[in-house]
Amino acid sequence: MTRENGHVADRALSVADEHPGRILSLRGIGKKFGAVRALAGVDLDVHAGEVVAIVGDNGAGKSTLVKILAGVHPADAGSIRFFGQPASIDTPTDSLDLGIATVFQDLALCESLDVVSNLWLGRELTRGGALDEIEMEKRSWGLLRELHARITDVRVPVASLSGGQRQTVAIARSLIGDPHVVVLDEPTAALGVSQTAEVLNLIERLRDRGLGVILVSHNIADVLAVADRVVVLRLGRNNGDFRASETSSDVLIAAITGARDHSRRSPDDDE
Repeated sequence: MTRENGHVADRALSVADEHPGRILSLRGIGKKFGAVRALAGVDLDVHAGEVVAIVGDNGAGKSTLVKILAGVHPADAGSIRFFGQPASIDTPTDSLDLGIATVFQDLALCESLDVVSNLWLGRELTRGGALDEIEMEKRSWGLLRELHARITDVRVPVASLSGGQRQTVAIARSLIGDPHVVVLDEPTAALGVSQTAEVLNLIERLRDRGLGVILVSHNIADVLAVADRVVVLRLGRNNGDFRASETSSDVLIAAITGARDHSRRSPDDDE
């Protein structure tokens, strides 16, 4: 399932990198767009049953890192390991085949279709050459109940759902392929208080399922509410890896703005 990336330099990982619970490990990830260096040597680790938040100011490299994980942009430098094995992510198919599901901020839902059709779009179940609507609806209900989703009717158009419910549908759809890592790009942006709480509860459900969750967010309060670790990016580089339970919004803001320099700190220092 994984393949060696011939054009990406693969750094030798230390014994400490072979953490038994680690799903994804990025080392020295770099990306340029012409003369602009978007990422310069970014490291990131994601473990099973862990929510890792990525925070940073505009231009910090968060979106570029998400797109590298999703296979939209291949990295120019660095190495990727998945369950300890060298891997390459050159296309969205590579990302999905590894077991990484990405939910972008725009959600990419078909609003005229109902919940079931959106969940199974492109992965429809068939029987006897026809769509197996009954089985798809049955599995949809099972998944939504497992996530404690606040959706009462799976046959209504997505256009009629609230923002929080739409986010739920997009996240549930990402689970259809049984991923190991789910990447959420600004999932609470533009949501109200109750809808934000709904999505944050859903993120905790993903962690409870044993998935590795990467949460990209500008909202420090949301991050501290659900994250286990917080990785700060500044100007395309790491500027700190903090345990959420041991940090504060002031510390994170200082790292985001560059008021404090944590760039030499390794994600493995506390392990």
